[in-house]
Amino acid sequence: MDSAAAALLDSASASASSANAAGKEMPTARHIAHRTAHNMSSSSLRKKSDLALLRKVPCAPLRRLLDNLQEVLLATKLALLFPAVLLAIAARIFHFGQEWVFVLSLIGLVPLAERLSFLTEQVAFYIGPTVGGLLNATFGNVTEVIIAIFALYQGKVVVVKCSLLGSVLSNLLLVLGTSLFFSGLANLGTEQLYDKMQVDVSTGLLILGVLCHSLPLMLRYAVSSGEHAESSWDSGLELSRACSIVMLLAYVAYLFFQLKTHRQLFEPQPQEVEDDGDDSVSQDEAVLGFSSAMIWLGVMTLMTALLSEFVVSTIEAASESWELSVSFISVILIPIVGNAAEHAGAVIFAFKNNLDITLGVSLGSATQISMFVVPLSVLVAWIMGVPMDLDFNLLETGCLFLAILVTAFTLQDGSSHYLKGLLLVFCYIVISLCFFVLRQHGSMDF
Repeated sequence: MDSAAAALLDSASASASSANAAGKEMPTARHIAHRTAHNMSSSSLRKKSDLALLRKVPCAPLRRLLDNLQEVLLATKLALLFPAVLLAIAARIFHFGQEWVFVLSLIGLVPLAERLSFLTEQVAFYIGPTVGGLLNATFGNVTEVIIAIFALYQGKVVVVKCSLLGSVLSNLLLVLGTSLFFSGLANLGTEQLYDKMQVDVSTGLLILGVLCHSLPLMLRYAVSSGEHAESSWDSGLELSRACSIVMLLAYVAYLFFQLKTHRQLFEPQPQEVEDDGDDSVSQDEAVLGFSSAMIWLGVMTLMTALLSEFVVSTIEAASESWELSVSFISVILIPIVGNAAEHAGAVIFAFKNNLDITLGVSLGSATQISMFVVPLSVLVAWIMGVPMDLDFNLLETGCLFLAILVTAFTLQDGSSHYLKGLLLVFCYIVISLCFFVLRQHGSMDF
């Protein structure tokens, strides 16, 4: 009895010392009940890690390293796409052809975008829900931000405008449309309801965004028709920069509304996160240490920046090789492929009739791009000395306005069926056809 008691005390003291050492190594992970729709959507593409083999590794540091590699690189259903990252780098180094670099880089961005979402969520477990929510809001569309910065650095304003416009259109029409369509088919005998308050907030911000896009356009046409006179030759650019500041202030107010005063409107409900028995995982606690998550977040961000630079520098070669305009590739192809992981997660939850999560992904992403990424790009271009404004030309602004209008009318009653989704998809198809026929005229100049 005395020896057993001594052994028990020794093991308890060893456990306490190891816990203290771990506490000194990293901040304490917190249980975070508040998870955004983007977090839930990304979780649907993750899978549970099998740690049986790792427990047999005798060396503790090697075991921790292998555990990190498995959680970051293999614990996702998109792991098979990671070789595209290495193939894109190899194609660039060995000059396989710029169109191959473009395609492989786009494919490689798909798992990187999903892993960035996973790693920001891991960091959020250690820094609290409010700061973690801000981090998720910043990294939610980091791929679009990085592509925009590289395109601005190379003076390709048309790529920036078209890719950001395409991201908003794909989220509002393609992602939301396919989600509502499949949700309607999979739940024909079930009432399909969603929170209308979240829809009202997002559509209100989107309408403010399209108003800021329309004003420089209307100013240009009013001056060219002789109805009004400009105070200076760059009045449209100055108006765009002022509107961009207003849009960013509105987005900050939206974040305060979402993360502080009305957080309950944007929280997934308990019945929406239930386990359906598949191999997907919904994590309520951290699986990586704080330092490991930060290091991997930096690595994945650098890889995303590298592939984004490949996409921007090879888009003209792909356009010439495929005989498609840069506008079509930027508006249609880049948003579809680049946001494929997020889109797949939204559709998966739509199958389960969890439309609040689906709307949080599609409308939330469209709102973030319209009210944060676009005005941020204008201000970054201002710092770089690149004259980027909010005048996206008549066709592009008209498509954006009609897409927001159709989406607002579709979601106004708080219920859904498959025909609503089908109509949104048809709207996206006709807009895609419109940009497709522009290939005869080549790239457009903004």
